[in-house]
Order: sequence, then C-alpha cells, then structure tokens
Amino acid sequence: MGYLGAVVGAGFASGQEIVQFFVNYGNSGMKGALLAALLFAGCGGMLLYMAHSRKVSNYQDILRHLLGEKTGKVVDVFLAVFLFLGISTMLSASGAIFYEHLYLPKGLGVFLAYIVIVVLLAAGKKGLIFSYNLLVPVKLLLLIMITGYAAFFFDVSQPEAYVAFLNPYESNNWLLASLLYVAYNFSLAMVVLTEYQSVTTPRGAIPGAVWGGLVLGVLVVIYYLALNRFMPMVTHYEVPMLYIAGNISLSTKWVYTVVLWVGILTTALANAYGFSQRIASLSGLNYSFCLILCMTLALPLSMQSFSVLVNRVYPVFGALGLVILAALIYKAVKQLGQELYYNIIQFMKRTKEV
Repeated sequence: MGYLGAVVGAGFASGQEIVQFFVNYGNSGMKGALLAALLFAGCGGMLLYMAHSRKVSNYQDILRHLLGEKTGKVVDVFLAVFLFLGISTMLSASGAIFYEHLYLPKGLGVFLAYIVIVVLLAAGKKGLIFSYNLLVPVKLLLLIMITGYAAFFFDVSQPEAYVAFLNPYESNNWLLASLLYVAYNFSLAMVVLTEYQSVTTPRGAIPGAVWGGLVLGVLVVIYYLALNRFMPMVTHYEVPMLYIAGNISLSTKWVYTVVLWVGILTTALANAYGFSQRIASLSGLNYSFCLILCMTLALPLSMQSFSVLVNRVYPVFGALGLVILAALIYKAVKQLGQELYYNIIQFMKRTKEV
C-alpha cells in the first residue's frame, strides 16, 4: 500500500503522466508500459531486500550504501529538492481540480490540500503509514473500476482518424521515456518503502513490494489503453482522466474527482514527510515545525500550471532516478550473487562431509 500510495498520485491518477510518458509515443507506448511494470516489481523487491539485509529504515542510509558517502550526499540534496518541488506539484494538482472541474478558485484547492496533509502527517511515520492503509485500498478499487470500464467497455464515438496525426514525440524514444518515468517515481517510492523496514519482516516486505510493483504496472497499462482511446481530446486537459470520466457519466466524474484528490494527497504525503523529516534531521528543529514550514514554502510555486510542472520537473529528476536505479540493481544483483555463491559452497562442503 505504501508503494502504491507513493506512486499513484496526482500525475498518475490524473492521466497527465501517462499521456506525456506513454500515450504520446503511439503504439510504442504499450511496450514502455510493460517495461515499467517489470521495473517497478523488480526494483521494489530489490529495495526492500537491501533495506532488510542492511537494517536500514531511511532513504539517506540507502543512498549512502548504494552510491557511497560523497555521491550519496550529493544525490540526497538533489532528491530533497525533488521532494520539495513534488509538494508544490501536488498542491497545484489539487488547485487544478478545483478550478478546472469544480469551477472553484484554485487557491481553495491548494489550501484544503495543505491543511489535510499537515493534519495527517502530524504524527510522523505512524500518520504516514496509517494514511496509506486507510486511503490507498479504496482509491485503487475505484481507479481500476472506472479506468477499466473506459479502457475495455465504453463506446468511444469520436473520429479516430486524428490519432494518426497526433504523435508529437519520436516513437523511438519510448524506451527512454519509460525508464525516466520509472526512475523518478521510484525515487519518491524509495522514500516511503525504506520506512517500512522497521515495521515489516523480509518475508512479508519483499513479496509485498513486488506485488505492489506489479499492480502499478497493470495500472499503467490500463490507463494507457483508456487514454489512447480518447486521443486527441485528452491532450487538451490538465486532468485528462476527469474528461474521460465525464464522458461516461456525471456521477462517474464526481466519484473520480474524489478519488483523484485522494491520489494527490497520498503522493503529497510522501513528498512532505520525506522532505520535512530530512530538514528536521539536518537542522535539529522540531519535525512538526519543519512540516508546516516546508508546506508553507511550497505554496508560491503551487500556483503554477500543473501540466507545466509535470513536464518540466519530472523528466529532470528522472535522470537522477536513473542513477539510483542503476546503483540499486548493481548492488542487489552483486549481493544476491555473493549469497548464492556462499550457499553453494556450504552445500558442497556438507555434501562432502556426508
């Protein structure tokens, strides 16, 4: 639930991320979606394996282990910047929903998200985990029902001839787009997943992360299929999935609006907790004070366009995520190989003794 809660947020549930990283690449976007599913599952399992084997329960220690002391500190700084920008992006997404689909002031949506996040995170790690266990299951069930219906059952009565002319990105770049998408999402998920080391066992955590990654991959595929059916219209909306929900029925749109707002909150929780906890540990200040300070500082940037923030912020930090992913895969494969070699040697010794 923590893995899904961190990734399936505003950019994902809105459809904006899926349009920019998969749908815009035409048929090649499906290959990217399938690759994302495999990477989410594999990397999630590897991260929890590393966290439990090293007894690490925060992302700073994981970074130091993966990248070394100096490089880990540099990446930590950049990741902290990404977390802060992520807070602004989620607040902006809340404002976009209120303004674009509820016809209310954007500032109201930003302010309400601000208040709810501060209240839920007041209890620190316990508040974070409680929020995910409460919000994520309901959100996922409704997401799958609505998006699955749009992808497989809803009759789309619009000309499809325009789709052939709407492929603004080079389809050959689908591989890089998929890698960047997984990389920046995993950078955020890492902040949450490492916190679960202290409250889980390896036997439960590693399969849980793998299943969480697989569910993420399935959601990416379903979203791709749904959004691709509504091209080119979805490219004109900041929150394209609400446009699709509105085509199904007005009640569906209202339900999806609530689900999407919950999605915004779950990702904002991960960003705000990770950044506030980092600032508190560096400064020695009270965590609650740092939480309110960080959320307040994020307000000015949150008034920018949501789609512009997604388009500019996420790909840049996707490059940072690629460094983390590469280091994680290398270290995990190396450690697993060493353990396998050791077990084989021990087995051979016991066999000779017998």
